[in-house]
Amino acid sequence: MSENDGFAQEFYWRMREAITGRLGRDAKRIIEKKKKGGSRPFEKGRDPVSAGLTLDALIKDFKWTTELGEAELFNDWAEIVGNDTAAKATPESLTDGLLTVRCSSTAWATQLKLMQQSILEKIHSDFPNIEVKELKLLGPAGPSFKRGPRSVPGRGPRDTYG
Repeated sequence: MSENDGFAQEFYWRMREAITGRLGRDAKRIIEKKKKGGSRPFEKGRDPVSAGLTLDALIKDFKWTTELGEAELFNDWAEIVGNDTAAKATPESLTDGLLTVRCSSTAWATQLKLMQQSILEKIHSDFPNIEVKELKLLGPAGPSFKRGPRSVPGRGPRDTYG
């Protein structure tokens, strides 16, 4: 077993242990075998493995393909909607097929509502592995009059104007 192979396996088992909270049967066996040492030439698993293949296997084992696809969608947002639109509207989250997009103004949110079908078609053609059913288009967040830990519920500053 090469040094890189051992590192990749150890990394995998430690990540799995961190996520599940327990060490698997195979991981225990590999750790015990590693403690014994005594690897032999021409043994199975001694061939060099590229870093790309190792990362692909880790991504597949941890089921990170959807998260990576979502990140790729967010990074390529300007290519999907165009540079001008991307400057005024940015995707915030993708949950259960609902892509939430924050727009810089309500006018841009309205414009994107008109373009919604073409945006969804472009997403489906460019990212077939990502399930986007609909867009939720939000305008800019309004100011909050709630300040401090001891704010009083009610109408806020407007209730003193008679």
